[in-house]
Amino acid sequence: MRRTRLGIKLREFGSVIRAEYGHIFTDAGVVLIMIFAILIYATVYSLAYKNEVLRDIPVGVVDNSMTPASRQLIRTFDAAPNVNVTYNPENLTEAENLFFDRKIYGVVYIPEDYERNLLKGVPAIVSVYVDASYFLMYRQVFSDVVAGLTGTGTEVEFSRLLAQGINAPQAEAVVSPVQFTLRNLYNPYLGYGTFLMPAILIVIIQQTLLMGIGMIGGTWREFGIYRKLRTPGEKRLSTIPIVLGKATAYLSIYAVTLSYIFTFHYKLFHLPMNGSLVNVLSFLVPYVLACIFMGIAVSTLFRSRESSILYILWTSIPLLLISGASVPKEAIPGWLYNFGKIFPSSSGVEGFLRVQTMGASLTEVRPEVTTLWILCFVYLILACLGIRLVMNREDVR
Repeated sequence: MRRTRLGIKLREFGSVIRAEYGHIFTDAGVVLIMIFAILIYATVYSLAYKNEVLRDIPVGVVDNSMTPASRQLIRTFDAAPNVNVTYNPENLTEAENLFFDRKIYGVVYIPEDYERNLLKGVPAIVSVYVDASYFLMYRQVFSDVVAGLTGTGTEVEFSRLLAQGINAPQAEAVVSPVQFTLRNLYNPYLGYGTFLMPAILIVIIQQTLLMGIGMIGGTWREFGIYRKLRTPGEKRLSTIPIVLGKATAYLSIYAVTLSYIFTFHYKLFHLPMNGSLVNVLSFLVPYVLACIFMGIAVSTLFRSRESSILYILWTSIPLLLISGASVPKEAIPGWLYNFGKIFPSSSGVEGFLRVQTMGASLTEVRPEVTTLWILCFVYLILACLGIRLVMNREDVR
């Protein structure tokens, strides 16, 4: 009897897998979301961020000094990789007009007494105005302008000490008492794409699974698939074969898709690949399973296939924000960050960045892996309960 029951469940499991493949590959909408969406999003975002950093940002310099020292300072700004001195307005009013016309994104004001103060040995005040409404633009302009001013100040002080008879090594020790070497770990070029793309991909995996599974869940209810797949002589389908059959179909499809993403796509766009293959796979398995079981559980709430897109699509950006990827988790209210832990993407983003980008071991991301496995089992239970309730409501007997 036990073997008979096991055989029935295995047949139901197989029929669910076959039915799920059929619904996926014969439904253009589901194919677009579950297969092509992640490929399209990954490619479009990667192309958009391919340049990684902003270069040659136009700025204006108001030079009221008109001296060799001020012209040398302007050349210093223009030689920086991220700044391009495009305009030399005669006054701040003209510079302001250029700024509000979006022709420049920063203004440097060199006062009339700039060189005179340098020669006197008193501080020379240079005013810097930078557009802070766009943080990437602000960072690039501010860092290059400040670096130029700092370098100029060091050169002036060095020349002054040499003029006083101090030898070069001593003068260098005075103007630069602390020498340092800067190494940008995991993102050597400070690229925006390198920083954001891995997190975006993790969120895309979750969102496409939720929407695709939701569409298929609505299809099952609309067309009475629960009745059609039950074994002859049985009153209803068993819950576990449905959940595991669906999960197996989705997992096999995403295994192929993600193999492309985390190999060829990563190499094509030079995204960081510092994690070992075993660690990356060991981390992705609980993440993808948690997303799948969550998707099955959520899909039981939808009566029509289109509802999943309407209710899930808008959550993508909020989930990316509360994951701590684009905004540091220290800046997110504690209750909101903790609330985000109920979604696989929060632990998924944090753990994946450390494993793949930083090369961390699974031991070092144990809290995230543990959370994902807990979410797997919680959402598996919720998926089984949801499927059972749906079958009861639909009177699948």
